[in-house]
Amino acid sequence: MIARSAALVLLTASAAFAGQTEETWSEGDLKLDYLLHLPEGYEDSEEAYPLVLFLHGAGERGDDVSKVAKHGPPKLIKAGKDLPAVVVSPQCPAGQWWSAENAGPFLKAMVAKYRVDADRVYVTGLSMGGYGTWALIAETPGTIAAAAPVCGGGKPAAIGDLNGLPVWAFHGDADSVVPLSQSEKMVEAAKENGGDVKLTVYPGVQHDSWTRTYDDPAFWEWLFSKKRSDRG
Repeated sequence: MIARSAALVLLTASAAFAGQTEETWSEGDLKLDYLLHLPEGYEDSEEAYPLVLFLHGAGERGDDVSKVAKHGPPKLIKAGKDLPAVVVSPQCPAGQWWSAENAGPFLKAMVAKYRVDADRVYVTGLSMGGYGTWALIAETPGTIAAAAPVCGGGKPAAIGDLNGLPVWAFHGDADSVVPLSQSEKMVEAAKENGGDVKLTVYPGVQHDSWTRTYDDPAFWEWLFSKKRSDRG
């Protein structure tokens, strides 16, 4: 557990590039740099937007937040895609791991900071970020409208009542970095605990199951269709 104090949350802005800005968040002993994408029209309206939290893989850890745009949603945004949501993509410091203890407070702060529809908060991540996504599913299911862990895993015993939480997991069956069995175990545990869960397995695909996932319009259509209130 990472110790945290009740110190004032600090959010600062820095450079902007390719549809995203580099920002910094800190709270107590936690500090994360992140990429921020605001959807078209955000500055000119009072509308509340969906929020997507993206958790990167182990290879993008460090102190150069631009590395986070190597894969996933920030890569799409960098290439010109305007996702209709506030997208926050934090960078995990070198030697650390995504967990509910760091990603959870960050997510809570982002929902409070930006004009977010709390009914439409989504979490997705790949590899190490897939593990982080499963950790948030286990620890904070009531705050999430839908989640999409990609080639991740975790602790099946940590998953409690999901109350119909939509989860779409993805994995390549030839993955030698994170075996498919890691997703299969988590998916089974999530189903047993009331999750609305499905698993897509890509035949012959190795560790990079994220490019195909995030490039698929059907994935985004599914994600943005989910609302927390739909679960009652």
